[in-house]
Amino acid sequence: MRIPIDGLRVGNYTDIEARTGCTVLLFPEGTVASGEVRGGAPATREFDLLAPERVVERLDALVLSGGSAFGLAAADGVVSYLADAGIGYATAGGPVPIVVGLALYDLLEGDGSVRPVAADGRVAAETATATTEMAVATGLVGAGTGATVGKWRGRTHARPGGVGVAVVAHGGVTVAAVVVVNAAGDVGDPATSAAVADGVFAGWPVTGGAGGTGGESGLAGLRGNTTIGAVVTDAALTKGQCLLLAQSAHDGLARAVFPPHMRSDGDAFVAAATGTCADACSDAGAGADAGEPGADIDMLRVLAVAAVERAVIRAC
Repeated sequence: MRIPIDGLRVGNYTDIEARTGCTVLLFPEGTVASGEVRGGAPATREFDLLAPERVVERLDALVLSGGSAFGLAAADGVVSYLADAGIGYATAGGPVPIVVGLALYDLLEGDGSVRPVAADGRVAAETATATTEMAVATGLVGAGTGATVGKWRGRTHARPGGVGVAVVAHGGVTVAAVVVVNAAGDVGDPATSAAVADGVFAGWPVTGGAGGTGGESGLAGLRGNTTIGAVVTDAALTKGQCLLLAQSAHDGLARAVFPPHMRSDGDAFVAAATGTCADACSDAGAGADAGEPGADIDMLRVLAVAAVERAVIRAC
């Protein structure tokens, strides 16, 4: 699927044999971003700088990777790629690329001793293509190569996850979701939620669940999951508004995954606003908060919920 947001580029590095990889989003100059973590076991790089009170507002790239915390090394290759291109936050010593990394746990798939490294991240950045010109790859590719879902009842219930993409628009404003789904929970299965609510669910795990460690039982034995991703809009937003958009991304995840945000998940979303649709966004901004730029943030949050929900389901 193509993403009609000017300046956004997406690239992948995929290791089919080891079942791991990384996905890189390169943003146009001036992109503002924030993010939120709701899972209990996140693996992140430079995530704190996304907080609205931090000085740096721009985001140059987002790296989504397999390999758990080891895979965060892929971001180093993206930093070097951007530095060579003279892209980054201006300092007296030269531009410093602002690159955030999010990683998921896929070490039990394929060859867990092989994890994305800096060279792999650089390959993904070098091969990134404009999303307005070429469809973004989905499924078992990039960071989603070793992704699985449905493990909260044990690994025998696991099925493939992967990368999902969705684009929604309203009033001339676009919101796109790029999500790598490696959730403990089930995707697109309302029957399970209903059975739990009715007290008739018979699938509770008895022994260690997904990647459970010795001696732990039931849901406490869950290990190694995480859904990570980005919502990107061409609206012009502040960091505070981007944080609200990231929160809504998690709501979209919760609509598609049951149960979401487990302690064994490291669920994290980055919300990025490129501001590349200034004219259309001005027309769509009638409901915007007084004194704040861009389109109606509540409208964008509705779009984000819908985009992430659809992207998660498409990934599986």
